[in-house]
Amino acid sequence: MGRSILVTGGTGTLGSVVVGLPRGAGHDVRVLSRRPVVQRVVGDLRTGEGIGAAVRDAEAIVHCATTNGGKDAVATRHLVEAARRSGRPHLVYISIVGIDRIPLFYYRAKLEAERLVMGSGLPWTVLRTTQFHDLIAAIASVQRRSPVVAALSDVRFQPMAVDEVAQRLVELVDGTPAGRVPDMGGPQVRGHAELTRAYCEARGLRRRVLRLRPPGAVFRALRAGENLVPDRAVGRATFEDFLSGA
Repeated sequence: MGRSILVTGGTGTLGSVVVGLPRGAGHDVRVLSRRPVVQRVVGDLRTGEGIGAAVRDAEAIVHCATTNGGKDAVATRHLVEAARRSGRPHLVYISIVGIDRIPLFYYRAKLEAERLVMGSGLPWTVLRTTQFHDLIAAIASVQRRSPVVAALSDVRFQPMAVDEVAQRLVELVDGTPAGRVPDMGGPQVRGHAELTRAYCEARGLRRRVLRLRPPGAVFRALRAGENLVPDRAVGRATFEDFLSGA
């Protein structure tokens, strides 16, 4: 029998993929939105308006929404408070590898949101993953009109496919609350310059890759590999698979 599932951030890169998967399994999936659109429920996580009605009768909530750090903790607090009032839905939260070791503002906000989920008193599951292929490509894409494309020197990434993460989230929703589950990483750990060259070659861009070495604690942590989980290289699709559309 299908379950009632609410997805926050259901129009984003990850959430939009998550939304389609449980529907195929017969679940009743609702997407939280700030705007009234067909097959969406209206609510604003930033203010809390409408969230109580949105979570009502939800048996599980997949929390993919983000404000890029600005109000992630506030949004998560509003969601948790509303969910507690409505019952005991299973709250599944997507997070990022290294947020407790890399002093990036966005990561600090995600870490605070994690703590709110863990301390919510609700049944919960938290999954951390490495960066998506989409992010690595976007960093190069925004520079495509430049004669040179910058990459971080001595920084490695372990990118993975969005659809693989979405599938794992759906598995977690269908399972029992599991707390902090093992991290997910992409199949390969590769230098940022190498990934940038792969992007340029795949897009037919003849560009020189300029290696930059910015100062600061964030980049020291990245150079130390705090964003990586080589022992959890469970992803299958490589960056070249992503670039080719495979």
